[in-house]
Amino acid sequence: MSERQSEVVTPLTAMASAWTSFAENAVKGATAANRAAFSAFTVDGYGSAHSQSEDDSKDVREGSVPSLAYEELDWTFERTVDAPSNITVGDMVTFEKEIDDDDVRAFARASGDTNRLHLDDEFAEDTRFGGRIAHGTLVSGLISAALARLPGLTIYLGQDLEFQGPVRIGDRVSATVEVLEDLGNRQYRLSTVIHDESSDDPVIDGEAVVLIDELPEE
Repeated sequence: MSERQSEVVTPLTAMASAWTSFAENAVKGATAANRAAFSAFTVDGYGSAHSQSEDDSKDVREGSVPSLAYEELDWTFERTVDAPSNITVGDMVTFEKEIDDDDVRAFARASGDTNRLHLDDEFAEDTRFGGRIAHGTLVSGLISAALARLPGLTIYLGQDLEFQGPVRIGDRVSATVEVLEDLGNRQYRLSTVIHDESSDDPVIDGEAVVLIDELPEE
């Protein structure tokens, strides 16, 4: 292989290089890079990505705790513990946000789940739900958001879920995780519950097991 040929960058190596760069910037809390990554996942309609506008960027801020790369202004969370070494049975995190149409369409594109129940109003009106609903896996992702707000670096090891009700477009939902058991070796078993804030009804119930490492030094 010639020197010229060895310098050719394949799509795979370019993707790996881009991901490595993003990961390093995220750990360092580089706000500009995080906003650029966020804009890449903003979707208009069924799948055409568009650049984040200057107005949109005002809705994003740097993460309020070291484990977060960034947050949107309308996201809220509360937690009862601030250091990994202090986590104990009974500690909790609650994360809350609205599931909007942009979320649903972005998730459909990212996951490939383009079920018309989630994307087509006219189709969904004739189903048992009487209208569009969010993907169950999208909604359950709020559990991951809550776990990410535990102190330290949270690593998912397992999750059991039971879907108990639909979440409609525009519903505001909250995910609460609570430490049920210290399994040793920095592993914990937690309850994971998501509520529809408008009715306070549970829509997802389950349990997770996580490993919590110390955050890398910046």
